[in-house]
Amino acid sequence: MTLNSVFVSSLILVAAFGGWGLIDPDGMSRTSLDFTSFMLTGIGWYWLLISTGFLILAGFLAFGPYGSIKLGEDNEEPEFSTVSWIAMLFAGGMGAGLIFWGVAEPLYHFREPPGMAGETAEAARAAFALTNLHWGLHAWSIYGICAMVIAYFTFRKKKKPLISTPIEALFPGVNGQRLGQLANILGVFAVVFGLAGSLTMGTLQIRAGLGELLGTPLTFNMSLAVMAVMYLTYMTSVSVGVDRGIKLLSNINMAVAVLMVIYIAVFGPTAFIFETLVDSFGTYFTQLPFLSFHLMPFEGLQGWTANWTLTYMIWWLAWGPFVGIFIARISRGRTIREFCAGVILVPTLFSLFWFAVLGGAGVFIELFGGGGIAELVSQDVSRAFFIFLEFFPLGQLLGFVALFLIFIFLVTSADSGSFVLSMMTSDGQLNPPLPYKLVWGTLVAVLTVATLFSGSVEVAKAMAVTGAIPFSVVLLLQVVGFLRTIRTERNRS
Repeated sequence: MTLNSVFVSSLILVAAFGGWGLIDPDGMSRTSLDFTSFMLTGIGWYWLLISTGFLILAGFLAFGPYGSIKLGEDNEEPEFSTVSWIAMLFAGGMGAGLIFWGVAEPLYHFREPPGMAGETAEAARAAFALTNLHWGLHAWSIYGICAMVIAYFTFRKKKKPLISTPIEALFPGVNGQRLGQLANILGVFAVVFGLAGSLTMGTLQIRAGLGELLGTPLTFNMSLAVMAVMYLTYMTSVSVGVDRGIKLLSNINMAVAVLMVIYIAVFGPTAFIFETLVDSFGTYFTQLPFLSFHLMPFEGLQGWTANWTLTYMIWWLAWGPFVGIFIARISRGRTIREFCAGVILVPTLFSLFWFAVLGGAGVFIELFGGGGIAELVSQDVSRAFFIFLEFFPLGQLLGFVALFLIFIFLVTSADSGSFVLSMMTSDGQLNPPLPYKLVWGTLVAVLTVATLFSGSVEVAKAMAVTGAIPFSVVLLLQVVGFLRTIRTERNRS
């Protein structure tokens, strides 16, 4: 394979951090926590404005004058069916995270809501509004804009599917090329760290699930064993390509996830769940303008905002280049309006349904059942989901289904992440060489193992957002380059 400067520079940078984590895991963990804490509390307004700005921009693009522009040739048809397309973008975007936080986050906010008493009706309503804020339109708008920019330049303008492409369009010449190279490296950095943080959290949850279901020890060696099996699986999948590996896994996983959430809705407190869905739906959309700019400085709760809302927003920014390039790769032939509906609206509605079912059942158990799950969330969030499933018929079987879902979601994320990293470092090849995939898949695994040394969800979250902090400036430049180019195209037509 032919090496290029982005590949070599990114490889050295990521390998250095991976080595640091293996040699001095406490030092790397402490540095990541300190860095992210400073950036979140010092310029929290910046992160919320960026995230809300992406949501507003997505609405303008969907309903404005550019909605009918196709991400490809005018007569081009989509490469994948709508069902497979949505399944792949959803599995690559946040599948494992939904299982990890599906019960835990609503219960956490229900027990300790910011600025009000916990375990009340008002706390429950606030819990779902905040959870939906973190997993709804903001998250998918960030993904959607990142993907749309790349897809537009790749399939409409016939440019390379690289982070640098819209930046080079904004700054033509040698300086633009140099800035673009730096942007590509920062993009690789953001993807690797975001992926490693998420894989760490997923591995800890699988370990906790195995402990609950089979009595396996909650040790670092067990984490290594889970990660080793995951590594072998996603490296096998990535070697067979998008059409077979990622597409097949995504379709299977989405089918199982839908069946499981329907099972819980039917055999759980069905009426309460659907009342929660309608109530949380209305609360979220009516409070969305307020929540989109809510930092709670007068309450002195900047720390809460930094640890939750802002961490999520930066997390989605960290995954933006990875999920963006991947979604762009599978979205050829869609109009911008169709793209926004499929990438932003459909997953958001499913997320609201998901949290209403799982979180609603969890709150019902706390209010009218045996309770105890909310307290467990505060003690060990990795175990919460599996304890929750024990309240349902065939709970142990559901636990194994959940383990399967988490595992395949993580494999799909690692698979598509390795694929995207290979595209980014092989000068934008839509089907990058296998050696690139093997190298990046291995480096992601090494950094994940380094993060696993801490055994902490907080460290995993800090690692996930570390790479996004410098990359945010790149995203803004990409958007400016995209808007200038698409406006020029429309003015000429």
